[in-house]
Amino acid sequence: MTTAKLHVDTLVVGGGIAGMQASLDLADQGYQVALVEKAPSIGGKMIDLSKVFPTLDCCSCITTPKMAATAHHENIHLLTYTEVQKVARNGAGFVVQALKQPRYVREDDCTGCRSCELVCPLDLPELENEFGRTARRVIHVPFATAVPQKALLDIASCLFCGKCLQVCPSDAIDFTQQPEMLAIEARSIILATGYEVTPYDAKKEYGAGKLRNVIDGLMMERLLAPTGPYGHVLRPSDGKQPESIAYVQCAGSRDLTLGVPYCSRVCCMYAIKQAMLLSGALPLAEITLYYMDIRAFGKGYEQFYQNAKAMGIEFVKGKVARITEDERQNPVVRVELVDEASRVVERQHDLVVLSVGMLPGYNPQALYGVSVAEDGFVRIPNTNLMPTVTTQEGILVTGTAGGPMDIVDSIMTAGAAAAETAAYLHRHHGHAETAFVATAQGGGSHA
Repeated sequence: MTTAKLHVDTLVVGGGIAGMQASLDLADQGYQVALVEKAPSIGGKMIDLSKVFPTLDCCSCITTPKMAATAHHENIHLLTYTEVQKVARNGAGFVVQALKQPRYVREDDCTGCRSCELVCPLDLPELENEFGRTARRVIHVPFATAVPQKALLDIASCLFCGKCLQVCPSDAIDFTQQPEMLAIEARSIILATGYEVTPYDAKKEYGAGKLRNVIDGLMMERLLAPTGPYGHVLRPSDGKQPESIAYVQCAGSRDLTLGVPYCSRVCCMYAIKQAMLLSGALPLAEITLYYMDIRAFGKGYEQFYQNAKAMGIEFVKGKVARITEDERQNPVVRVELVDEASRVVERQHDLVVLSVGMLPGYNPQALYGVSVAEDGFVRIPNTNLMPTVTTQEGILVTGTAGGPMDIVDSIMTAGAAAAETAAYLHRHHGHAETAFVATAQGGGSHA
């Protein structure tokens, strides 16, 4: 196994919107940054979304330029398909070991032309981005706007037919490629490890995982996105355009039975956003939101909520007890109506969307030594004065690694983490590092 060495001012762990923004803010100040992302492409979950609330701007239009700027910045060393394995303090800094997984495609040679994809004979379900709704080839570029735009080969499913080898114009395919260990010396670390969503089949009463026409919010985002699997909003069971769509709020938050007692802060707003987009995509569809409370707390959010009501979206205050289905696989929602003397009714819909909540994407306590709070997110000792400072000196946190928040707050905390990191580096080192890459045992450069 080859080993490459890299010296930087800051290691940013996570290539979502918060990690990219923090990297760019530091790099623009002249600091050398290594951005490590475990996925084959940066962009995080934001690149999969349709639009942002409350402006309804295109997510891809915001995220793609940020991804390109990150990849092409001269002070940012982008390391995708890489995971941190070990972290140790070294004086005032850190020595980090990271493992770069093989793509079985040489990144320096690959042009992203997708010729290999066109001739590959085997399709696999696309589970990462499309929840199994579409298929991908064994060798593929992760998605149309992936950065870097490099192919990736699923070696475990490969037939070794050699067709990709024959058509690759740059001879980039390498079935013998091995994992590569990277030794990164960094003076500071920013954790931007993001979030995961509550499993949509966690609450058995809602039938998710068994009822085909019960999906979660991220799945609906893909159906609404211009880069989505179908180009239209179709329900999974039969491909029909739904005429009645329901949202069940707090389907993965504020629920002690799931171990998620907190509010995830974004569920109300993304459900309202999706409902407004559905009203445009399916003008004749009836859209209903079953909710306990509407928490529209940000700037312009209350007006966004009022606009949704004015558009004819129905808001029903009540608690959904369970979801079943009829003989045509139409979901049947049993709900207790809070504002009507606790009357219990059952209402049929074509499609039900569960507004699932946010869970910590990663627990950094064992590897980085930072404390985590009771909810599993990184503990921030002084939220009001220093909202990005962790319990470990020199390690900062940004975005949803520190707690549930929306895109606006993620970008804001990224700027705060970059500013706090720059101040820390100035106090302890006084100037920016001049990065260099050295190789050992025949390893190649990754700068």
